[in-house]
Amino acid sequence: MDLLSVIFILVNIFFFQSIQGKEMKLNKLTPEEEKVIIYKGTEYPFTGKYYNHFEKGTYVCKRCNTPLYKSEDKFDSGCGWPSFDDEIPGAIKRIQDKDGVRTEIICSNCGAHLGHVFIGEGFTDKNTRHCVNSISLLFIPDQKEAKAYFAAGCFWGVQYYFNKFKGVISTKVGYAGGNFENPTYKDVCTGTTNHAETVEVLYDSTKITYEELVKLFFEIHDFTQVNRQGPDIGSQYRSAIFYVDENQKQIANKIIDILKTKGYDVATQVNKINKFYTAEDYHQNYYEKKGGMPYCHSYKKIF
Repeated sequence: MDLLSVIFILVNIFFFQSIQGKEMKLNKLTPEEEKVIIYKGTEYPFTGKYYNHFEKGTYVCKRCNTPLYKSEDKFDSGCGWPSFDDEIPGAIKRIQDKDGVRTEIICSNCGAHLGHVFIGEGFTDKNTRHCVNSISLLFIPDQKEAKAYFAAGCFWGVQYYFNKFKGVISTKVGYAGGNFENPTYKDVCTGTTNHAETVEVLYDSTKITYEELVKLFFEIHDFTQVNRQGPDIGSQYRSAIFYVDENQKQIANKIIDILKTKGYDVATQVNKINKFYTAEDYHQNYYEKKGGMPYCHSYKKIF
């Protein structure tokens, strides 16, 4: 055996061992995940977790956690799978399918099957569509702390339930959606300021998503009632979501559409937050201070 042959064998042994070492660090997959990621299957369209996902952050490989795509490169192609018109440089490897028609995309680090890439469809200026299986991805939010605003009747009960949710850092009760500056509780109760009793939720987006908060919001009040909640009547007790940005707006409307398909007559308003006014101290964490349970709120699982 000549020297070149020995070197070739040694290089291949080293490469194989390095691959094995990498495999030891790979995430454990469920049988369903293996069907797609290892055996190159395809999940059904419109069923994946991320096909209609709008939060800002990074999509990483489910198998090895390598960053693959940024949320700003994601778009809605209507195909039923997550679509991206660009990848993080060096993250994706392209392989021609055996039929010579389609081009497979895999994680360049671990070889996990992601989906296929298509060129020339004209969806975006980049003229590229990475069609990716949701099950091949994990999503990491960009920011840690974020705010959300919800109105669902008496803010005492709404705050009581949001304080119990894992990932919620803190809450404040106050007033939003009105046309009167620095309102007091007495002002709001006249029904002339157009404010709604609102809860500001500060949450850790790495522990709970905005979509999960929206779902919980709908599960703690009767969102079919107009300008009331239980015995409390008036526009200040209306059901409303005050969104911070377009991502929150899209998520809120998506959940409302889901509820409508379930047969609910949703009365919840979706409006951009303008100004949030913190309520008087005696309203903050009312049930924590006074004891007891909310009189017009309860938890009912819907999702």
